Parts: sequence; C-alpha cells; structure tokens
Amino acid sequence: MEMLQYPSKEAEARLQAIVARGLGETEDMTAQVARILEEVRTRGDAAVLEYTRRFDAPDLAEDALAVSEAEMDAAEKAVSPAFMKALDRAVEQIASFHRRQVQNSWIDTPRDGVMLGQLVKPVDAAGVYVPGATGGMTPLVSSVLMGGIPARIAGVKRLIMTTPPMADGSVNPHLLVAARKVGIDTVIRAGSAWGIAAMTWGTAQVPRVDVIVGPGNIWVTLAKKLVSGTVGIDMIAGPSEILVISDGSAPAAYAAADLLSQAEHDPLASAILVTPDGDFAQKVKAELEIQVARLPRREIAEASLRDFGAILVVDTLEQAFEVSNRLAPEHLELLMEEPLSWIGKVRNAGAIFCGSHTPEPMGDYIAGPNHVLPTAGTARFASALGVDHFVKKTSLISYTREAFLKEASDVMHLAGIEGLEAHAHSVRVRLEE
Repeated sequence: MEMLQYPSKEAEARLQAIVARGLGETEDMTAQVARILEEVRTRGDAAVLEYTRRFDAPDLAEDALAVSEAEMDAAEKAVSPAFMKALDRAVEQIASFHRRQVQNSWIDTPRDGVMLGQLVKPVDAAGVYVPGATGGMTPLVSSVLMGGIPARIAGVKRLIMTTPPMADGSVNPHLLVAARKVGIDTVIRAGSAWGIAAMTWGTAQVPRVDVIVGPGNIWVTLAKKLVSGTVGIDMIAGPSEILVISDGSAPAAYAAADLLSQAEHDPLASAILVTPDGDFAQKVKAELEIQVARLPRREIAEASLRDFGAILVVDTLEQAFEVSNRLAPEHLELLMEEPLSWIGKVRNAGAIFCGSHTPEPMGDYIAGPNHVLPTAGTARFASALGVDHFVKKTSLISYTREAFLKEASDVMHLAGIEGLEAHAHSVRVRLEE
C-alpha cells in the first residue's frame, strides 16, 4: 500500500486513479445484461428458470421459484438461539432508527382561498435483492434487514425478496428467518440480472414491483441501471470505500483492521488513510502487512490495497477533511480523540463513524442506520437507503374563485412568455364566466 505526502503529484495521480476506477463494466457485459432483461421481459418464468438452472440450481422444478411456507417454517428450526438473539437486536435497532425518517402528509393555507399540501404515500410493492454470497453459504442477512425494514416502515403493502438459490435449490435458512422477521411476503429463488428483470416486469410466479433495492455484483448493478426508470431503484452502487482520518491517537492496529474491513470486499474496493502523523502512518502500513496475511480473502484485500488504497500524510487535519470532502467516501471513520468537534468539517460522506470504538462493521450490521450507502463520489448529492426510497410525494393544490382571480393574470402572462396559448386559455376561459 503506497504511502504518499499530500499534496504532491504522486498523491494526486493516486487519487485520480481511485476516482476513475468506475464499476468495472464493459460494453459486452452491458449488452449481455440487456439481452437477459429482454428475455425475461418477453419469456417470463421460462427465462428465469433457464438462467437459474444454468448458474445456480440445475434441478429446480418449474413451479418452485417461490419459497413455500413449509420451507419458511423449517428454517426457523434450523437456526441457533444465538443467531435469533443477534437478529432480534439488529431488527429492533434498525427499525428504531428508520422510524425517525417517516414523513407525514401535510396541508397548509398560505394565502386566502388557496390550499396547498403534500401527500406522502408508499409504493404498492417493493423488491429487495439479496446476493447469493459464496453459493449461499455466507448468507447476507444484513441485506434483508436493510432493504426490508425501511420498506415496511414506509407502509409498503407487498414485499418481494429475490436471492440466488444454493445448488440443491434451497435458500439458506438464515435468510428465510430474517425475511419472515421483517415481513417479506414472498421469497423468490432468482439471482443476478434475471432476478432483477423478474421483479421489474413480473412473471407468472414473480410479482411485479415498483421499487427495487439491495446490493449485488456488477451484473446486478448493471441490471438495476438499465431498468431504472421502469422501476425505482435505490442507487447505482459501485465498489466499497472507506476513508479513515486519524490524529494518531488510536492504536495503529485499529486503523489497519478498519481499512481491511472494506478492502476484503472486492479488488476494486478503496481503502484510504489520511493523517498528519507520519509515524502513525508508518505503524499502520506495518500493521496492514501483518493483518492482511491472516485474512481468508487475502488476495482480494491485497489487490484492493495495491491498486486503489493509499496512506496520505497531510500537513494538518483541516487538509485531511479537504481530501475527504473531495472524495465523498461511502464510509468515513474519524479515529480521533474528539471526533464530534470535527464533524462540522464534513460536507460529503455516506456515513460517519466517530471514535476509536465505532468501527465501520457496527454500521453494517446493528447500529441502526442503513448500510446501503452512496459510493463513487455520489455522496456529494445522494443519501443512504431509507424510508424515502419507498414513498411518493404528491402535491395537492386547491383555489377558490376569489383566489384564482387574484393570480390569473400573472399565470396568463407567464404562459404567454413561454408561447403556450392553451395554458393561457385554460385560465382565460374561467374569466369569461
């Protein structure tokens, strides 16, 4: 992992490479995903089954895309009490946080005879995509919670979850238990682009939804990108990112471990340390070499650190925050003695983790805020997945005749400027009564 002085030409080149890494897609990959989407749109279940059998479960029965209630019941008997304890805590804390996001409809009378308002209504149906993760052997339970809980709190009536089945056609029981816990109505055995397509257009076995959320690999991400506009999506999520700002007060082992927590995700993941303490930077670099050697996903983490990682030594902490705001990281950790006194310096970040005992994985699983966060610099304008992603806001407008007459001439004038005579006439005809 490179250690560079900032600012410098070398540091600038490194940051530019990190910013430009993109999703890793190619034109051929996009074309393949487009073909899959079209096949599912036109052929429905037949295409979904064909792809599921080819890539996941060769012997999946034609009528078995949906998980049965019997399977859901059996799953509850297959998980441990320790899992249920952790699940219950996570569900309650995530739900508690997201309840604070709920917005109510409102009506106001700002001028005599005028009533204005906003109706906040949930979408009818939402889909939660949950990746397969090592053929279903490492179930991403947190993805079920982060997608399903805010949807239910928003008031969505019908919740669908799609996830790739394991080779024998089953779905990991931990995922099924989590799905039932958060109120998922239907679990579908379908992954990748065909799972996204099935929820977008609906099939005989897969209900159509209005919004699709959830993480996934490049094929899932491209599918969501292409169906966006036909359905709502949470975001186009790129590779994971972490930027750690440290004043050198925390143990170097903490900083190294936190950088690796994201580097192990993907060779395209980015892990950056920014500090004014050169000695601390050297200690973190040494710790990274020790800790990465022990990781099961060592090759992935090493590639991430080599290609898109950096340790930047800056002159001041103020400069560290300038770097962070420029990159707008998905995860920003403040390993500092007084982190709260510095959060006013943060303009762009998906989530901020404050202090030495708040490593990023606390937010991934159990703290409460959503872990589906903007990446690739989009935290400059985007926000975490939340209740708002599952609602629509409809404007409400009402005029009495008296109020209409006060403002009619101005409307006609503005319509005339724009050359929209029918607009002006729509007002004028009411003046002729």
